[in-house]
Amino acid sequence: MSFVWPEFLWSLAALPLLVLLYWWLLHRRKKVMLTFANLALVKQVAGKGQGWRRHVPPVLMLLALATLLVAAARPRAVVTLPLQQETIILAMDVSGSMRATDVQPNRLVAAQDAAKAFLKDLPRSVRVGVVSFAGTAAVVQPPTLNREDIEAAIDRFQLQRGTAIGSGIVLSLATIFPEAGIDLSQITGARNMPIGPGDKPPKEFTPVPPGSFSSAAIVLLTDGQRTTGPDPMDAAKMAADRGVKVYSVGIGTKEGETIGFEGWSMRVRLDEETLKGVSNLTRAEYFYAGTADDLKKVYQSLSSRLVVEKKETEITAFFAAAAALMVLLSAALSVWWFGRVA
Repeated sequence: MSFVWPEFLWSLAALPLLVLLYWWLLHRRKKVMLTFANLALVKQVAGKGQGWRRHVPPVLMLLALATLLVAAARPRAVVTLPLQQETIILAMDVSGSMRATDVQPNRLVAAQDAAKAFLKDLPRSVRVGVVSFAGTAAVVQPPTLNREDIEAAIDRFQLQRGTAIGSGIVLSLATIFPEAGIDLSQITGARNMPIGPGDKPPKEFTPVPPGSFSSAAIVLLTDGQRTTGPDPMDAAKMAADRGVKVYSVGIGTKEGETIGFEGWSMRVRLDEETLKGVSNLTRAEYFYAGTADDLKKVYQSLSSRLVVEKKETEITAFFAAAAALMVLLSAALSVWWFGRVA
């Protein structure tokens, strides 16, 4: 636990003085009662239930005061909170190597099945978009709440040549921020059109801390190395500057292998270092899935991470509420035992 204003904790040093004051008042009251000659009057002044119970309300008030003083220091702690995630972009590799069968029945089908299971675990309030990438990248489903449309888009994947991981990240960012004017010329090959009379110029971009944008995230799945398109680390830097986390999922063979199809062959190897770098730069996580079951477990883990997160936050309200409860309990016990607020 940490404190925003730790100097307020010095006020706790005054509490022993209150304990001494309470002890002095009890001692003084005892002396006053002993001046009565009639023992019956002494008992009447002392009141009923003058055992250990008479100390409980003051102790509760003392604890309430101590809790309020701690609250004044504005304590912070790491707690689990629901995320305000509104949009998740699934950026999925559809390069030719995804037909490899080291992940049964093959990498593409396993990825499609896991992605559709992932959708079922997400809250219905989360919009999901789908970006596919191979040699180029394309938005196959803009962000939507319609789970049937998303599943249909995932089922429509067509394998292509090339692996442009950076293109997948950049196009995912452009999908999250459609009015940001992100340059897609390296992805589409087309130049940005000049701004017309009725067009709004893109908003001026100011970098934010990595991982600070809580309204969207990117889940990137790939099985290979970049062969074309922008550098994935440059694309990750764009995401980090916008605060967007990129969770990377690596699928397939780490060591590399040669796969063949219809008379041609290619060497494929998972570039884990780049994927780890992408996730680290954006303050997210990297996951490896060597089998179809591993891939489903990864997506299940991702769904829980995208719904809740552990975050350091101010918990002053909890201390204030605890102090208020102790004050109320102290007053209630005083009225119940002694017929007054002692």
